[in-house]
Amino acid sequence: MKLILISKSLAFFLLAGLCEIGGGYLVWLWLREDRSVWFAVLGAVVLMLYGVVPTLQPAHFGRVYAAYGGIFIVLSILWGWKIDKIAPDFFDLLGGAIALVGVMIIMYWPRTA
Repeated sequence: MKLILISKSLAFFLLAGLCEIGGGYLVWLWLREDRSVWFAVLGAVVLMLYGVVPTLQPAHFGRVYAAYGGIFIVLSILWGWKIDKIAPDFFDLLGGAIALVGVMIIMYWPRTA
């Protein structure tokens, strides 16, 4: 049961990250690459969804957002690699791994009630 809850929580983190990075990227394209204003509108909608998704997490606000920071780091590295074609170096990967360890400790370390 615990594994299912952790898997669900990680899926919410992944969705939140894709909404935040994807929405921000759409606004970036509008402002920096002179795309249609519809990129900005869609980006704003996706960013609004980003604000909703973390509320589905089972923990309190501070813990969720602290842990989400680590997920954001890793997703940003992956986004840069796959979308912007900037391969991560050893230190990007090391930092991302450390951030993920932090996520696991913050969100999933057993605690007493």
